[in-house]
Amino acid sequence: MKLAVVVQRYGAEINGGAELHARYIAERLARHADVEVLTTCARDYVTWRNEYQPGAESVNGLTVRRFPVSQPRSPREFGRLSELVFTRRHSLRDELQWLSAEGPTSPALVEHLRLHGHDYDYCLFFSYRYYHAYHGIRTVGRRALLVPTAERDPALGLAIFGPTFRGVRAIFYNSFEERALIQEISGNQAVPGVVVGVGSQIPPQASARRFRNETGIRRRFALYVGRIDENKGCAELFSHFQRYAAGGGRLELVLTGAPIMPVPDHPRIHSLGFVPDQKKYDALSAADLLIMPSQYESLSMVTLEAWAMGLPVLVNGRCEVLHGQALRSNAGLYYASYEEFAETMRLLESNRRLRTGLGANGRRYFRQHYAWPVIEQKYLEMLQQLQRDGEPAVGGAIEPLPGWFGRRRRLPAAQEVLARATRGPVMSDGTRRAAAGAG
Repeated sequence: MKLAVVVQRYGAEINGGAELHARYIAERLARHADVEVLTTCARDYVTWRNEYQPGAESVNGLTVRRFPVSQPRSPREFGRLSELVFTRRHSLRDELQWLSAEGPTSPALVEHLRLHGHDYDYCLFFSYRYYHAYHGIRTVGRRALLVPTAERDPALGLAIFGPTFRGVRAIFYNSFEERALIQEISGNQAVPGVVVGVGSQIPPQASARRFRNETGIRRRFALYVGRIDENKGCAELFSHFQRYAAGGGRLELVLTGAPIMPVPDHPRIHSLGFVPDQKKYDALSAADLLIMPSQYESLSMVTLEAWAMGLPVLVNGRCEVLHGQALRSNAGLYYASYEEFAETMRLLESNRRLRTGLGANGRRYFRQHYAWPVIEQKYLEMLQQLQRDGEPAVGGAIEPLPGWFGRRRRLPAAQEVLARATRGPVMSDGTRRAAAGAG
């Protein structure tokens, strides 16, 4: 079997989000199939500037074909169009302009799929909302598989994406919440899909002592791993933590990740910047708990990594994916207000037995659902099922774009569409719990 993994940017040094997810899956599937990666020359997700050379290269033993981005993103134009399609009535034509403005716009990648898409048994697209996925899926049709990496953000309410979700051959979801949300908004229940997620490469040795010796941090701490960004909930985290510390809380806060926003100058907040993987795992080994404050996540790989290492987590309960993961695993607590944040922090700092129990549950949950053999088997079973089924009765037939008048028909704001979708975590049996309350 020959597979193409198609993703917006790709590289051994790209360490987060859907791109890391795509690399992990590509490298694992390469043990069972002939895998090739198709991507752009962009490295930076804000500008999409061409920084890699176009053409083929080898990354960790896989052939990676890079195609140039035709134009960098204009933040001003992208912001203007986002405001229009997310908050006001607009047209399909406006949404297509938004898609091009978001980027990374690479007609050359789409042209490669037009000319050579038949060379692959399946093309596995990562991240539904980008140019390469929207146009690439329309180009390869029945060969298209999708890993949406969708969050509850306004882009999901855009009308252009419904045909994508209804037309691909199969979908690999990150969580029960993602599947329920996409199915409710797009009506794609007939398309084969499986909740898979992604595994993680946990090193055999992680050392709390090494972390403390290298950093000089001796006191107990809660850890945040990821981009230090308001969009990741860090502004609220800083506000909550400073109030908690002023109120007598004993834990310190350690941050690892590139700062996109200012970090408070506070004696108990330690920002280490971007760190290599080994140091990240050493930090997880040394921490009392992981905090995940983001309200918008499709999975959260670092949460899974914390559980793999037996560490309890404290998550933002307004993120239904994280809320659901905490409930299904019984390996973490969640908060939706400062009062809940402070109470759960104090409970975790003072109750070692609770921390140990939650951590053990997390390790068990990871092994049952996110160990690499489990992830690989789910992918392989779906691919084998698709091959046995042959030509699908549904899925793979992308609805054509409407004509001139249809593209100018007025559509509701994407935020309005999303606001009508049911909220709350989803349990393994498909039932939905109420939205976040007390942890």
